[in-house]
Parts: sequence; C-alpha cells; structure tokens
Amino acid sequence: MTRRRVLLGAAGAAGAAAAVELLSRGGLVDASALPPASTIGREAGRLAVDREFLVDVAATLRAWFGGLALAVLAAVPLGVLLGSVPFLGTAARALVELLRPVPSVALIPLAIILFADPTRMEMSLVFYACLWPILINTLYALRDVDPLAKDTLRAFGFGPLSVLWRVSLPSAAPFIATGVRIAASVGLIVVISTELFAGGVDGVGIYLGDTQSGGGRTDLLLAGACWAGVLGLVANTGLRRLERLAFRWHGAQVEGVA
Repeated sequence: MTRRRVLLGAAGAAGAAAAVELLSRGGLVDASALPPASTIGREAGRLAVDREFLVDVAATLRAWFGGLALAVLAAVPLGVLLGSVPFLGTAARALVELLRPVPSVALIPLAIILFADPTRMEMSLVFYACLWPILINTLYALRDVDPLAKDTLRAFGFGPLSVLWRVSLPSAAPFIATGVRIAASVGLIVVISTELFAGGVDGVGIYLGDTQSGGGRTDLLLAGACWAGVLGLVANTGLRRLERLAFRWHGAQVEGVA
C-alpha cells in the first residue's frame, strides 16, 4: 500500500509538471510569469548545491525546529493540566478561544519590537503558531479518553495520577502526535512568511524575496518555493513514520474497529 501511494504521488507530481511545461511552452501563459517546469527543475537542482541557499535553509530550519520544540514543551504539559483538571480547563477556555484565531503574521510588528535577533523573533512566532494545534489536540484527546477504562482503574484503588499515567496519556498520545505533525506544517508557513515580511539576514523567505529584486526572476522564486515544499514533505513524512513506529498498537486498534 505504501509503495502504491508513493507511485501515485510521483505520478501526480509528474502530471502537474507536464501540465506546467505544456502551458508555458505552448504560449497559453506568459513564460515570464510561469516558466516551464524543466526550467524550474533545473534551477531547483542548482540550488541544492548552492552554498548561500543552503545557509538560508539552515537558518529557516533552526528557527522552525526551535519554535516547534518550544511549543511541544509548553503545549503538551499545559494541555494535560487543563484537560485533567476540569476547573482549570473551563476557566481557560475563553482565553484559549480568544487567542487561538489570532494569526501569527499579525504579531510580526510586536515580535520585531520584543526581539532584536531575527532568529528569536521567528522562533517566537513559530512557537505561537504551533502552540495551538498541539494544545487543542491534547485537550480534546484527554476529554475523549474512554471513561470506562478510567473508572475501572479507579475501582481497583488507583489515584488520579496513576489513571492519568496509565490510561489517559497512552490513549491521548497518538492524537497529540498528530497535533505536532499539523503544527510542524503551520510552523514552516509562519517562519517563511515572517522572513518575507520582516526581513533578516538568512532564510528561505529572505531568498524568495531577493529573487524579485532587480526585475524579478520567477524561475528562481518557484525553485525556492519547491524546496520549501520539499522541507514540509520531508518533515511530515518523517513525523508520520515516527507515529506509526511509536503507536503501532493504535493503528491496530483502529483497523480492528473498522
């Protein structure tokens, strides 16, 4: 099934590239606005060995992973606390629903004022954006734990902490991991958007902005955007595989229910 999915995905990507090639070469669209896929691919291949671009990628990865790691360290314990203590969860619900819809890019001016270092500024915005998917998934996962399993453990004399450790957290863990995977995609969008809007020294977003100076090079822009997509694809695939390895029992349960 995995091999079939990979083949279908590759076929879809090849079909999209062929469509772009035909549209551009056939004159149906302006080649300066949408260069041929072969041109974009050639520039993307050149960027793979371009030292300056690799420095930009490293800067983006540093801010991206740093903000995501901080979000995991903050959101999971906070979600466990709010999800395990009904009083605190109810008290914090209004604040969570108020802050969650605020887009991270709207906070760029505030982040610029608070953080002089571009990397810290980007990490703070990634942290804010990634916090909510992980927190929300943790909260709802804990609320949906089978009450019968918890009551059974209580009937045998186990306390609240034991119930949390033995039942609630194992049941919620796969859904928390899904929240982390969603947050990783959101974080990549935020870090590149921040680099585009706020500027800085290094970063994929900085590179994308530089490609449009002096008349603009759409082929370079799209080649850089392709590598941004590759980063997201690699991160999502890696996290999904980690989920499957760590929570094989959950996949077996889902298949059994289905």
